[in-house]
Amino acid sequence: MKPCFFPADIHLPDFTRTDGRRWSVVACDQFTSEPEYWAKAVAEVGDAPSTLRLTLPEVWLGEAETRIPAINAAMHDALRDVLVCHPGKMLFLDRTQSDGTHRLGIIGAVDLEAYDYTRGAQTPIRATEGTVLERIPPRVAIRRDAPLELPHVMLLIDDPARTVIEPVAARASELEQAYDFDLMLGGGHVCGRWLDEAAVAGINAALAGLSTPETMEAKYGAAVEPLLFAVGDGNHSLASAKATYEEIKAKLGDAALEHPSRYALCEVVNLHDEGLGFEPIYRVVFGVEPEALLDELEAYAAGLGGNVEGQQVEAIWASGSRTVALPHAVQQLTVGTLQAFLDGYLRAHPGAEVDYIHGEGSLRALAAQPGAIGFLFDGMEKGQLFKTVLFDGALPRKTFSMGHAEDKRYYLEARKIK
Repeated sequence: MKPCFFPADIHLPDFTRTDGRRWSVVACDQFTSEPEYWAKAVAEVGDAPSTLRLTLPEVWLGEAETRIPAINAAMHDALRDVLVCHPGKMLFLDRTQSDGTHRLGIIGAVDLEAYDYTRGAQTPIRATEGTVLERIPPRVAIRRDAPLELPHVMLLIDDPARTVIEPVAARASELEQAYDFDLMLGGGHVCGRWLDEAAVAGINAALAGLSTPETMEAKYGAAVEPLLFAVGDGNHSLASAKATYEEIKAKLGDAALEHPSRYALCEVVNLHDEGLGFEPIYRVVFGVEPEALLDELEAYAAGLGGNVEGQQVEAIWASGSRTVALPHAVQQLTVGTLQAFLDGYLRAHPGAEVDYIHGEGSLRALAAQPGAIGFLFDGMEKGQLFKTVLFDGALPRKTFSMGHAEDKRYYLEARKIK
């Protein structure tokens, strides 16, 4: 398999002059129903240089038309006044999470020629969840005229022998430090170090070893097309990067192969990292009469004719709660069964809206609002991920979250895409 992960020209502020805590903010798709979080971020950033001005939190997606030109202007300002280019680099990342555990990663650029987000893709980089095509155009609109990308994409590797990232961690103290600071609003701490030539060579060799036919058959019990990177976080952001690149290819033809938009900056994390936890992504539905919705859910469940048993969801609303059994489900995962019902329910009830919530506390708070109902359920085990994607294709959208919202990637590094 051809290599598809490379060093990149990584742009960072000079952290002797820029406050890292105020520079770095959490991924845009977090706290989408909690505008008070983003109000706190605005207050903390103040007038300091910050990625808050270079990204569009989805809580403000309805203001995209006015915000996008300001974001692009702020990117040009940052390139001129704040960012310093470090050419041909990879970074080792040690993230201390909100509970004190550590998660390790490597930051570099992936080749979008090796990525496909469509169901049934056989490329080395694949989506893990269904891509909602309607969510791509707003993100492409942001990226189309942007001079920079700032990644919150996290790619997973299935490396139980810990051959790729962990050898770098073992000699991290020998590597030059790029940044080291606390993250705002409970995000923990981040420390980045520049990889030297020996570390990059070791990573390349180990990634090649993960993708051989022999390794794939030994791990998954069948001869399959290599799946090296599974998109764990930022699925729609990476899909938007691909869509933007395809637009450029349509205009430039083969010349696009040399265009910087062919690549996307990402963090790579080992699925078997002890600091990487899988959490369910819960659902909350707004604009409904909760008990009437539950009656429809129970009727839907009674009509299922599959052979998957043992699924159930706990429904919570302002004045009560109820456990709903889902016997004879068709979908292998509880979240898939619930999502199939909700998709149909939303089509039949145009006034209803669904949001996808990280964390039981946030779910319970939102479900307590008038006209809202939340659903709790068991999540999938992370060890199921690669085999499920290989043999069943992408999972239902918003199936799992890797850790709590505070522990998502924070925007920090940047790369020029024009």
